[in-house]
Amino acid sequence: MYGFILLALLFIGTFLWQKQVRHKHRIKYIENYFFHKGIRKKVSTKHPHLTEKQLDLVFNALKDYFHFCLLAKNKIVAMPSQVVDDAWHEFILSTRFYSKFCTKSLGRFLHHTPTEAMSSPTYAQEGIKRTWRLACSKEGINPKKPITLPLIFAIDSLLNIDNGFIYQLNCIDANNKGKESNYYCASHIGCSSGCSGDSGADSSGSFGSSCAGDSDGGGSDCGGGCGGD
Repeated sequence: MYGFILLALLFIGTFLWQKQVRHKHRIKYIENYFFHKGIRKKVSTKHPHLTEKQLDLVFNALKDYFHFCLLAKNKIVAMPSQVVDDAWHEFILSTRFYSKFCTKSLGRFLHHTPTEAMSSPTYAQEGIKRTWRLACSKEGINPKKPITLPLIFAIDSLLNIDNGFIYQLNCIDANNKGKESNYYCASHIGCSSGCSGDSGADSSGSFGSSCAGDSDGGGSDCGGGCGGD
């Protein structure tokens, strides 16, 4: 009897250790991944004003996004950046590279689902909140009282992306500007995103769709590009 219990504990311990090792390998694979130059060229063609260093920033933010999807397991992770979403789209079109990357980094294929195909705005709100929490955690930012923006939330503004999603730490400014442009409140995120990929559940809404009452001063809009499964 005791021998059986010890054997079971050994099996469970080995399983958990292997799982932890596999998780570390996947994180390292994402961090060290080299995006094919053809993918970079397509992003550069779409955003010709970007320098090589700025393109590096875009693809580093895309790596961050895949890292968030890994941590979220099968839960929705919304994409808050237009330029990073563009890079993700180009990566998906390189089907062999993308499929292999997904298998090695996530252990599954990460689908990209347009917002219109998602079931409800509530899931979209959960997706952008989850991205915010994971991004803040990665960069050591207090998600409730941020003094700066995580890269993936700041990058569209930083790189002057046309029709990009611009996040403001000051919610009053975000609400005022949001009436005319893609300005969103970062510290009170609780709204939908543009699309969602397969990091898990479903979601709904569209670019700049209405928030569900999580921001100051009445309804404000929230933005994002897409999400992972």
